[in-house]
Amino acid sequence: MPGPYVELMLLLREQAQLTSVYNLLSWDQETGMPPRTAGPRAEQLSLVARLAHESGTSPRIGELLDLCDQDFDTGDDERNQRRQANLREIRRDYEKGLKLPPSLVAEISETSSRAMEVWKVAREQADFDTFAPLLEKQLELTRKKAELLGTPKGGEAYDALLDEYEPGMTAVDVEAMFAPLRRELAPLISAISESGHAPDQTANEIPFPLDAQQVFNARVSERLGFSFDAGRFAVSVHPFSTGIAPFDTGITTRYSETQFAEALGSTMHEVGHGLYEQGLPKDKYWGQPLSESLGLGIHESQSRLWENHVGRSLPFWRWCLPFARETLGSALDGLTADDVHRTINTVRPHPIRVESDEATYNLHIMIRFDLERAMFRGELAVADLPDAWNARMESDLGLMVENDTQGCLQDIHWSMGSIGYFPTYTLGTLYAAQFWETLCEQLDDVDGSMERGEFDGILDWLRRHIHGLGRRTPSAQLCHDLTGKPLGHGPLMRHLTHKYGEIYGLGDDFSS
Repeated sequence: MPGPYVELMLLLREQAQLTSVYNLLSWDQETGMPPRTAGPRAEQLSLVARLAHESGTSPRIGELLDLCDQDFDTGDDERNQRRQANLREIRRDYEKGLKLPPSLVAEISETSSRAMEVWKVAREQADFDTFAPLLEKQLELTRKKAELLGTPKGGEAYDALLDEYEPGMTAVDVEAMFAPLRRELAPLISAISESGHAPDQTANEIPFPLDAQQVFNARVSERLGFSFDAGRFAVSVHPFSTGIAPFDTGITTRYSETQFAEALGSTMHEVGHGLYEQGLPKDKYWGQPLSESLGLGIHESQSRLWENHVGRSLPFWRWCLPFARETLGSALDGLTADDVHRTINTVRPHPIRVESDEATYNLHIMIRFDLERAMFRGELAVADLPDAWNARMESDLGLMVENDTQGCLQDIHWSMGSIGYFPTYTLGTLYAAQFWETLCEQLDDVDGSMERGEFDGILDWLRRHIHGLGRRTPSAQLCHDLTGKPLGHGPLMRHLTHKYGEIYGLGDDFSS
């Protein structure tokens, strides 16, 4: 008979197989499912979610965890460190899972599946009233979930949801991280607006066939390191990525005939997620925390790093523009790398989050954090969300929202019940800037490598220091161990002021 630790790993592998079935059904819903089967698909997902939850909270797992604790090894060797990290995270998941009845897990899954289909139609028709009852239901379910999970000592109920996406983070922590960033972004954005510079937009006005863009994006993705032997691409209403199973990572994006560079940026964002998923040691530890991503803050750091620090850089475009001409043709002949670099780094407030520039992007996240927290607390009625959204867009970004498609219906997350997810985008942006600074200090000639289209060094650094660890080290500790500092806004502001100082003539020494 296997020992308790081995038996525990086998049970976790069984749960992981059920989760992978769920992921595959979800992928199909977003990329190819016939609309009329939305109801049956919701029931399928609900069943698999309940089975996976029951598998992961079986009494035997608790018994095995106790046996493993009794067999505790105090050795400090690498193998024992992995084992203890595994057991720590397994118990965390197990104890949280025990607080949630399978019936609630099933109801949340079914509601999310149905709500996403309603959201798609409501978004297309700019009809918030159609979606509002489903959002009410999602808030009701997340409140119930948060109540069962329990409020952290000294915290608030919302923290239990935030902890699902960024373990250990609280709403107060998020506020403390956002406040100084907001203060320093405001004068930077104002200085850019008053600079009188207006980068030419030709690079985002040339039309290209969608099929050619898809071929081009796939070629760039492969060059960055994404393996199509273990991954797939598709088109969806809202770009996303998912680790379906070992050696099966899915990525989607959306395209416009113009704005080819923006479509590439969206693809590189999702490729960042995909590279993380493909770099996790799932071949060795499938089903165990050691094979899983650390949290969505770190996950988003990978997408934001590839999208912004690589994809929006001038060295990248010195390689990529000639590479693009091979697929997209001579229409690009009149452009230089500097032209494209300036175009894709234009600072101009945009109503759509995923089409926003680096300087204003995080203001979008702050708006969503404030609004979803207010709705969750019952301080903002769902019916009042469109007006509250539009008011914040005007006050924070100076924008008038034309309709709810460009407003509160633009993101998929609330239809999925993902309350507490949005802050991880800015946390990930902060992690990305801090990791990038350290990466550039430790690697030789990063800019030169990008100009040559060589990205192996960047990917290898990320695999060694982040991807390969799985959930071994908590996010805050990983950041400090890797960069020597706690997470902060300084690296991001240095990155933004340096870049926009050059593009808009502000000077590298610009400060608030």
